[in-house]
Amino acid sequence: MAGRHLGNRIVAVPMAVLALATIYPLMFTANVAMKSRREYILDRFSLTSSLQWDNIVKAWSSVGMARYFANSLLVVSVSVALLLLLGSMAGFALSQLRFRGSKALYLVCIAALLIPFQVIMVPLARVMADAGLIDTYPGLILAYVAQFLPFTIFLMTSYYKGIPAEIVDAARIDGNTTYGVYLRIMLPMGVPALLSVGILDTLFCWNDVLISLLMMPSAENRTLMIGVTSLRGQYSDDIPTFASGVLIAAIPVLMVYLFLQRQIADGVTAGSTKG
Repeated sequence: MAGRHLGNRIVAVPMAVLALATIYPLMFTANVAMKSRREYILDRFSLTSSLQWDNIVKAWSSVGMARYFANSLLVVSVSVALLLLLGSMAGFALSQLRFRGSKALYLVCIAALLIPFQVIMVPLARVMADAGLIDTYPGLILAYVAQFLPFTIFLMTSYYKGIPAEIVDAARIDGNTTYGVYLRIMLPMGVPALLSVGILDTLFCWNDVLISLLMMPSAENRTLMIGVTSLRGQYSDDIPTFASGVLIAAIPVLMVYLFLQRQIADGVTAGSTKG
């Protein structure tokens, strides 16, 4: 018993250090966002003496963070909806249906996970430019779907492989078509996996910088993360305003981690024991 307590304490020390290293940058950013420019210049590491909410208001309205936030919300919502729809359909087909080339197609999806985006970014940009999709919301949405669909298919296939084939056979005996089995049986049963994968896809799309920077060159169509990076150059002499923009971008992700951490963990481990 004593050895177990000692082991727990030994593990707790590096975990506490890791937690502190994770929390401190956020707390430092929030503290800077609440300072005036003069207060920050005099002592950037001290605690703020007054809460300067005007910095956040300025970042949200004057700087254009509200527009960037709306762009990200639109693009991420549509992208995740398409990813879940296509990923769940492909996962059902690859795990429960038997057709020629299904195993090869599944291996292609897994292989796609190993290809960095930097390898395909130039051909992707040329294809999107030829199709007239550069600097458009549909273009960015398609780029997100293409980039993160293999990951979604992999996790959904792994989850659906754990569902007994007898359930699908029983549904067919009851008169369901393939689409009926998917809509009435597999889709409701896949809700836990869809929730977990949807959260992960949302975080991937929301935090993306490279794809958005490639697909959205104009300022009015920027997503939130690109808007935050652009603030660093525009407000290099007004760090509290820049910190306010960073805080606005971080709050949605922080809320997701705080309230949906169990689903995130389930999504990460969804394919670890099956398939």
